[in-house]
Amino acid sequence: MNTPNKLTVARIIATPFFMAAMLLAYKFNWLYIVALVLFIGASLTDMIDGKMARKYNLVTDFGKFLDPLADKMLTTAAYLGFISMYGTNPTYRWQVTAIAFIVLFREFMVSSIRLVVVSSGGKVIAANIWGKSKTVSQMIGIILALAAYAAMYVCDCLAKYQNIFDIVIMVFFWISAVLCVISGVIYLNGSKQYINSSK
Repeated sequence: MNTPNKLTVARIIATPFFMAAMLLAYKFNWLYIVALVLFIGASLTDMIDGKMARKYNLVTDFGKFLDPLADKMLTTAAYLGFISMYGTNPTYRWQVTAIAFIVLFREFMVSSIRLVVVSSGGKVIAANIWGKSKTVSQMIGIILALAAYAAMYVCDCLAKYQNIFDIVIMVFFWISAVLCVISGVIYLNGSKQYINSSK
């Protein structure tokens, strides 16, 4: 359990607290600030652990497997929180639900393929540039959304721009959903040599 892996585990531990803040923010708006701080902190551990692992040659199969899993937990918690947040807004509720489905479908598929590859004697496949772009776009969109709602709590004068904020947020969310599909297809294509339905 080296330092990068400890940071990854810390990100996993922070996820339930982030989720709780998201679910309760509708009642206690100041929790948007807490959720924002937790998400930014968790996102920073994702950036730091990867750089540290590569710089100090601390890359492990455990880290390759756990790091994207921690990302999935964090981003999934965020999208589920946004489904709850937009629960009374039919225009955005269906969009966030569809995006969450795309994200979960892709993540379950990739995680399953990763297990198949390992059980077939292959190595754990690290995230490619498309996968990393997907994660970065998700984190930017989520941080933007949380920052917008935290700002509206801090300054009531921004509430009149909520619809504009929501439109921008949805654009970022859909961009990340498209990158989810692209990265998932590329991952599937790169792993097809290990998939044998006869076994």
